[in-house]
Amino acid sequence: MTPQTNSSPRSLRGETAIIGAGISAVGRVPGKSALALAADAAGKALADAGIGKHEVDGVLSSSAFASPFHRFSVAFSEYLGIQPTFSNTMQVSGATAATLFNIAAAAIAGRLAETVLVVGGDSLLTGLSPDLALRSMTESRDQQYEMPFGIPVANTFAMTAHRHMKEFGTTSEQFAKVAVIHREHARRTPGAQMTDPLSVDDVLNSGWVTTPYHKLDCSLISDGAAAFIVTSTERARALGIAKPIYILGGGECYTHEHIFLMPSLTTTGAVQSSAKAYAMAGCGPKDIDVAGIYDCFTGTVIMMLEDLGFCPKGEGGRFVEDGQITYGGAIPCNTHGGLLSFAHSGMPGSLFHFYEVVNQLRGSCGERQVAGAELGLVHSLGAGFATNATTILGTEATL
Repeated sequence: MTPQTNSSPRSLRGETAIIGAGISAVGRVPGKSALALAADAAGKALADAGIGKHEVDGVLSSSAFASPFHRFSVAFSEYLGIQPTFSNTMQVSGATAATLFNIAAAAIAGRLAETVLVVGGDSLLTGLSPDLALRSMTESRDQQYEMPFGIPVANTFAMTAHRHMKEFGTTSEQFAKVAVIHREHARRTPGAQMTDPLSVDDVLNSGWVTTPYHKLDCSLISDGAAAFIVTSTERARALGIAKPIYILGGGECYTHEHIFLMPSLTTTGAVQSSAKAYAMAGCGPKDIDVAGIYDCFTGTVIMMLEDLGFCPKGEGGRFVEDGQITYGGAIPCNTHGGLLSFAHSGMPGSLFHFYEVVNQLRGSCGERQVAGAELGLVHSLGAGFATNATTILGTEATL
């Protein structure tokens, strides 16, 4: 299966800007529905941008497992009290977050909307009963060819990790190091769900979930939401936004639906999605100052470091072991703690990566600030690497 490519896509570089960002409480947030969490985040994003809700004419959202609304963006607009003229609810699993920003940029450039609210929220920890939680895991895989053979989502990612170990000698200790670094980052982040100290031995002794993954190799289950205001560069300047963060490039790639048709178990569509994003942004991996990489499992980070071009194929484990994804390394990654330690509320989870990268580029991360950060990359993925989306963000200096 060969991904379709467009040799000369229209560039959206710098045509749109993120002017507001907000986040709800994360972790265990009792008494808050997915809509309420999303509204909390949206209110903060609007306040951050200095605009009112009726100045929003577009709403893009992820769907929510714990919500009864199939058209979450429409239900959310009703809840917030607005009537947008452009709206969509996206569901491409964990790749949804970056896809939302790519679509927002295209919609604004195409004049379908001027100011888009990008939002996602879910209450996976307190809003799902055990039955609903099991259903959400099983129904996401093919009911005829996968689930009868014991292949829920976690097992698809475990298969790729096993293959990476066999092909490249990646070790369980290197997987565990990913979790340890993310926990160190979370300990610097106010409001993170998990902040207890963590060692490699702690990860290796945390019990099996699906080999080669232990419990602490796996992302969290959380409540939480994040929201962003995206508008045209012209409007951002007219509003006098102090530190707009520009969308410089985006790309996506969808390689398969069934894990047994994945073209390669160790190379993913992130190669194609990031290549499109880099080309549009006019930069390469070595230019990126800070990254938000989807970290549903520790091995996922290692594979993405390779496919996004931060290190050669097969060397991701050693790259992590050598400290290259933390402060002082080649590419500080998930400086908020990621899905492994900050929070993971399902499809909105990667919006937390965007929130962190936006604030890193604004220079507002305090003790976890990456010095001189001007270019950031966020990569979202899901469904056993079936869906991949990459977005590159930059400051005024990068235009």
